[in-house]
Amino acid sequence: MKLEDGGLFFRQKRVGRGGREFWMWKFRSIVPNAEEMKSKLEERNEMRGGVIFKIKDDPRFTRVGKYLRKFSLDELPQFWNVLVGVMSFIGPRPPLLPEVEEYSAEESQRLLVKPGLTCLWQVRGRSEIDFAGQVRLDLEYIRSQNLWTNLKLLLATIPAVKFGRGGILSRIDRCRRVK
Repeated sequence: MKLEDGGLFFRQKRVGRGGREFWMWKFRSIVPNAEEMKSKLEERNEMRGGVIFKIKDDPRFTRVGKYLRKFSLDELPQFWNVLVGVMSFIGPRPPLLPEVEEYSAEESQRLLVKPGLTCLWQVRGRSEIDFAGQVRLDLEYIRSQNLWTNLKLLLATIPAVKFGRGGILSRIDRCRRVK
């Protein structure tokens, strides 16, 4: 893996609560020159109408990186970010500075809380949710966060990661309403 991708860890400047920048750690899942490749891939961006860049079968992923990303294993080093207090277990995912520079006033509300390892949109649909949907769910979480919501999100994250897909929390909520 080290020979394939340039090292085990990857750190990236992200934006946290109050607009403060911090280094977020991940296991490396993309090739070292991924940022240079991004500009050539811009027309393939599937996240239209927002500031996020995502494409299926991204050629910047390493062989091991595809597996790490599918099951969110690349995120494990972020427990360090939680330990040092710049992230929490639950909250909006930490954005990149160029993304924040494009935020509207409403989108900037995502910076009112610490970013998290997991969030509402990750367990409801992961990458299938567009940026506007991610913002809507993040703001819904910020307005209604409580111990019960946090516990549900933590529990729903386990199968979302295990199966590499979201939608888990929606099924839990539907089952609860039926009873």
